[in-house]
Amino acid sequence: MHSFEELSKEFAQKFSVRHFPAQPASLYDPNEYFLSLGGKRVRPVLCLMGNEIFDDIVPDAWHIATAIELFHNFTLIHDDIMDKAPLRRNMPTVHAKYDEPTALLAGDVMLVAAYEHLNKVRSEHFHKILHLFNKTAKEVCEGQQLDMDFEKQEAVQLDEYIHMIELKTSVLLAASLQLGAILGGASKGNQDELYAFGKELGIAFQIQDDYLDCFGDPAKFGKQVGGDIVANKKTFLMIKALESCSPDQQQELKRLLQENPADKVQRVLDLYRACGVDKWAFDLKDKYLNSAFQHLDNITVVTGRKDTLTNLAHFLVQREY
Repeated sequence: MHSFEELSKEFAQKFSVRHFPAQPASLYDPNEYFLSLGGKRVRPVLCLMGNEIFDDIVPDAWHIATAIELFHNFTLIHDDIMDKAPLRRNMPTVHAKYDEPTALLAGDVMLVAAYEHLNKVRSEHFHKILHLFNKTAKEVCEGQQLDMDFEKQEAVQLDEYIHMIELKTSVLLAASLQLGAILGGASKGNQDELYAFGKELGIAFQIQDDYLDCFGDPAKFGKQVGGDIVANKKTFLMIKALESCSPDQQQELKRLLQENPADKVQRVLDLYRACGVDKWAFDLKDKYLNSAFQHLDNITVVTGRKDTLTNLAHFLVQREY
C-alpha cells in the first residue's frame, strides 16, 4: 500500500506535463497557468487509493485520476468567476489575470480535456465509470447553482446548506473513491460504504474550509481571508450565527451584510467569536468525521488497507490551508 504522500508525488509527476496545444495561446496558456499553480490533488489521489484498497493500481486509474483533476480545475476556474475571487492558491485567478471571457472558454476546454482522458479507459466497467462521472459532474453543477441561489436568499437552513455542500463538494470526493473501487473489483456493498465515507468526509472538509476562510492564515490558506463574508455567502458559520446569536447580534449581522462597511470582515468575525460559532464548527466537523470513519470501518477488507485513508481524512480536516 502506498501513502497519500507517495501517490500524490507520483500523480504530480505524471500530471506535470503540458495538457493543451500551443495554439491558440490565448485560449490554452491560461489553463496551463492555472494548472501550474498546483494544489493538493486530493481527488485524483483518492481515485488511486480507492483502487488500491481492493487491488493493485491499474493503468486505467491514472486516466480517471487525470480526468478528475481536470474536471475539478474546470469547476474552480468557473467558480472563481462566479465568486469574483481575486486569488486562488495565493495567485491571481484566471479571470483576474486575463479576463472573464477567456476564463469561461478556458474552463470549457478544460472540461473537454477531462473527457478525452476518460475516453482512454479500457476497463470492462467503462459504462459504469462514465455514468458515475457524468452523474457527479451534473451534481457538482447543481451544488454550485444552489450556492449562488443562497446568496440571494435572506435565510438558509442548515440542512439546506449541507445538501448543497454534498452536491458541490462531497460527491466529487466520494465518486473519486468509488471510481477507483470499481476498477479494483470492489463489491457493490463496499463501493457504497466507500462512497458514504467520502461524502461524510467531504462535509467535514467543507466545514474546515469555511472555518479557514474566516480564521485561517492567509499566507497558508492562499485565498482572500473573509472572502465568503465579503461575498455574503451563506456558510456553516454564517448560518449558525444567524440562528444562534442574540437578537441584537443578529440585527447587527444582518446590517453588516446589507451595508458592507469597510471593516465588515473584522466586525463579522468578532460576532462569530462572540456567538461561539467557531467552536461549534469544530464540534460539527468532528461529528461528520466520526460518521465517515464508521462507514470506513464497515468496508470488508483487511483493516491495514484502510490506514492510508484514515490518515488522509485526519489531514484534510485538520489542515491549515
